[in-house]
Amino acid sequence: MGFFDKFFNREKKEDLDKGLEKTKESFFGKINRAIVGKSTVDEEVLDELEQILISSDVGLDTTVKIIERIEGRVARDKYVNTEELNAILRDEIVQLLAENNTQDIEDYDLPAGQSRPYVIMVVGVNGVGKTTTIGKLAHQFKQKGYKVVLGAGDTFRAAAVDQLKIWSERVGCSFFSKGMNADPAAVAYEATNYAVENGCDVAIIDTAGRLHTKTSLMQELGKIHRSIEKKLPGAPNEVLLVLDASTGQNAVEQARQFTEVAPVTALALTKLDGTAKGGVAIGISDQFKIPIKYIGVGERIDQLQIFNKRAFVESFFAGAESLS
Repeated sequence: MGFFDKFFNREKKEDLDKGLEKTKESFFGKINRAIVGKSTVDEEVLDELEQILISSDVGLDTTVKIIERIEGRVARDKYVNTEELNAILRDEIVQLLAENNTQDIEDYDLPAGQSRPYVIMVVGVNGVGKTTTIGKLAHQFKQKGYKVVLGAGDTFRAAAVDQLKIWSERVGCSFFSKGMNADPAAVAYEATNYAVENGCDVAIIDTAGRLHTKTSLMQELGKIHRSIEKKLPGAPNEVLLVLDASTGQNAVEQARQFTEVAPVTALALTKLDGTAKGGVAIGISDQFKIPIKYIGVGERIDQLQIFNKRAFVESFFAGAESLS
C-alpha cells in the first residue's frame, strides 16, 4: 500500500497535484534547462540551482542551506550525475521539512484529551484568504461532528462581519458578533464565553486584517489574546497565521512581523493552486520552525488540506523528470 493510498484519498491527491502544478512546471522546467548538455553537478550547475531556488521564493537563507548541503554531497561522492540532482534535491527538502515541527497527520481533528472548547485565534492581513480559510476550517470540523462557533472579531469592516456570517450559514455552525466598531478584544472574550456556555467544541475567532507595518495595530493582537485567556485559561489553543503563497517573499516578511508580536503556533498557506511560488512553503517552514498546518489548493469548500510534508514533497517531485 502506497503512502497516498494509506493517508490520502484519490481526490485529495489530485487536488494537491493540481495545486502544485504551476510551481512544478516553473521550478523543474528551469532546472532542466540549466542542466542541458551537462553530465555532472559542477559549480556552474550549483550556481544556476541557487538562482532557481531564490527565484522560486524558497528564500536566500534556506537556499544557501540547501546549496551547501548539496555541495557537501558532491564533494563526498566526488562524482554526481545531473540525473541524480532531482533525487538529491528531494532528499534535502525532505530533511529540511523534517526539522520543522510539522507533524504528518491524516485529517482534521482535535488533540486527544483536549478540553473543550478548543479556541483558534486567526490572524493575517486583509486579502490573504483569512475569512475563506476560517469558513473552510469550520466546515472540516463540522464534518467531524464538532459543534463550532465563529467569532467576528474583525469589527472594522462591515464586509468582514457579513462574510463570516455567510460562511457560518453555509457551513451550518453558530455565529457570534457584536456588530461594527465593537472592541475586538471584547468580541473575542464574549465569543469564547458563548462557546463555553453553549457547549461548543471549537471556537474560531477572526481578527482584523492587521497591516503588518502598523505597530499599534499589531500590538492589539496581544490584547485580544489576553482577553481570550482571561475567559478561558490556557486559550487560545492555537494562533493561526494565514499567508497568501502567491505573494512569495512578502508572505515571509508578514510571517516575520507577525511572529514578533503574536505567539503564532501554526501557519495556513492559501492560493497555492494559483501561483508558481509554492517554493515559499519550503522557506517559511525552514526559517520560522512553525508548522505549516493547512494549505489551500483550490476554491472548493473541501480544498483546504492538512499540510503533510511527505505528501507535499512526493507530489512536488512526482513526474519531475518529464517537466521541461
